[in-house]
Amino acid sequence: MVHTYECLGRHFLLDVESGSVFIVDELTAKLIEKRSPSACAKGDFSKYSETEINEANAEIDELIRQGVLFSTQPEHPEPIYKGIVKALCLNIAHGCNLRCRYCFAEDGQYHGKLDYMSVETAKKAIDFLIARSGSRRRLEVDFFGGEPLLNMEAVKETIDYARKVEKTAGKEFRFTITTNAVALTDDLIEYFNREMYNVVLSIDGRKEVHDAVRPDAGGKGSFDKCLANALKLVKARGGKSYYVRGTFTANNLDFAKDILALNDYGFGQVSLEPVVLPDSSPLALKNEHVDGLKQQYELLAKEYVKRRADGKEFGFFHFNIDIYNGPCASKRLVGCNAGDEYLCVAPNGNIYPCHRFDGMDEYVIGNVNDGSWCDDLPQKFATTNLTKKEDCNECWAKYYCSGGCAANSIQLCGGITKPYKLGCELMKKRVECALAIAAIEGENK
Repeated sequence: MVHTYECLGRHFLLDVESGSVFIVDELTAKLIEKRSPSACAKGDFSKYSETEINEANAEIDELIRQGVLFSTQPEHPEPIYKGIVKALCLNIAHGCNLRCRYCFAEDGQYHGKLDYMSVETAKKAIDFLIARSGSRRRLEVDFFGGEPLLNMEAVKETIDYARKVEKTAGKEFRFTITTNAVALTDDLIEYFNREMYNVVLSIDGRKEVHDAVRPDAGGKGSFDKCLANALKLVKARGGKSYYVRGTFTANNLDFAKDILALNDYGFGQVSLEPVVLPDSSPLALKNEHVDGLKQQYELLAKEYVKRRADGKEFGFFHFNIDIYNGPCASKRLVGCNAGDEYLCVAPNGNIYPCHRFDGMDEYVIGNVNDGSWCDDLPQKFATTNLTKKEDCNECWAKYYCSGGCAANSIQLCGGITKPYKLGCELMKKRVECALAIAAIEGENK
């Protein structure tokens, strides 16, 4: 399978199975489309000479001979459930100091009531991860919520406990915390820079955009406090990992401006995710928005290349595709590993496939407090990889999204094998831009 497309004023082609990416001229793109059974050739060849066409065809034939164009799909092995857990999300706080209008977790309480994870439950979650991690040495723990800063003593005691037991267990923990930054203090910034491998800061972009959807409990905007605290943390972080993670909705369909604004504020690492909501929500992204959103990604890509060429620090999460040293083939089939190698623990100790399932009784896998565990759901998630998703197997972008988000498929589309189509369209555009950027920047090195 070969995918040809135009982006940033250039023609590109992706050989799906080999992962080869090429910058090509218009003639070569048209000739490749003519050869592809899944593409429709555009235009005619009357403006090209016979010599030009013959030379381009000869180059295409050579790439085919080398196995980097129209390469065949390998036979992927059947997915196997190994029962190994590598990472946990600890929903340390079912509660939040903001009232984000698009929050899937209902003010951070996950369809239930205000609740905080006890230190004892958090320690048992660490023990659970160690026990189920097999020979895996490096383990990941993400403190999430709600707002985890509302339960910081439990966070600190959990990290202390993990540090005490990791050497004896032959493990190495890496911690991440996701915060809206409202309650950040100088002491917490110092602590995060000492203990957290990564810090994720939630800001949605321009002040008017952020304040419209992320008010505090009293209905007032939270932007000024979030921005000031987040910038203070980033400045003190000294090059350690962080990124700003926001959400765009139907309120800001011109979201490229928000990403660029975040970079202008002083954030070098940015992610802005499309909101996922049912169509009944006034903030939901809908099919009629898709073409405009794709244009936004291309506008962003153009400015992204320019800023980076000018020496400005700018990383956009969805444009970070390494076309030279990407993930291995087995990883491309499974994506984030939610429900299998990656799980979530709620304050009451319940274990879920990921934080998006927290509070859904039918997706409880077990409980770290009573030691209960059932393999049924993890086995289902592990063995329903990309190869089991029929629509995905026909998609040129399959190895970059790995079949998409399981929670979106289940909660919006009625099943783990059914892709969330609107998300697919945006993903494909992001991948096109990312591959184009990687090829252009590689060309200029």
